[in-house]
Amino acid sequence: MRNAVIIFRRELASYFATPLALVFIVIFLVLAGALAFQLGGFYERSQADLAPFFNFHPWLYLFLIPALSMRLWAEERKSGSIELLMTLPVTPWQAVLGKFLAAWCVAAIALALTFPIWITVNYLGDPDNGAILAAYVGSLLQRAGGTPKCRRPPCLWRTGIRINRE
Repeated sequence: MRNAVIIFRRELASYFATPLALVFIVIFLVLAGALAFQLGGFYERSQADLAPFFNFHPWLYLFLIPALSMRLWAEERKSGSIELLMTLPVTPWQAVLGKFLAAWCVAAIALALTFPIWITVNYLGDPDNGAILAAYVGSLLQRAGGTPKCRRPPCLWRTGIRINRE
């Protein structure tokens, strides 16, 4: 487990060493706000809830999470450090877990930065805060399901697509 934590720290630091994490967070916040307030009709509904905000999360995750998680193994291969990683006393599941948790943490930070929207809803009315908290937890768990956790996802096996191993 210690190896997974080390890989998690390394991957999280590499996300914030480049502008990738900041660009992802800004795009997520802008799109989430625009979709909730413009397309979702947040103010026109006259209800104090975040349903328009959370209705668009699957669509945001569909396009943004692959952009966040595609670099996990590709960057290792591109920089040539995959050979070093595979020769270290790290099991594959520890490497996958560390990389997955780093990508999940970046998305969790982006989701946590939407907290001012919750404050705005509480200012405008009297929402069901338990339902909003459950929606935040559900959105975070939904995000976890969208991250490819391995180099050969099972969906590729089912469709017969083969990944070229060099």
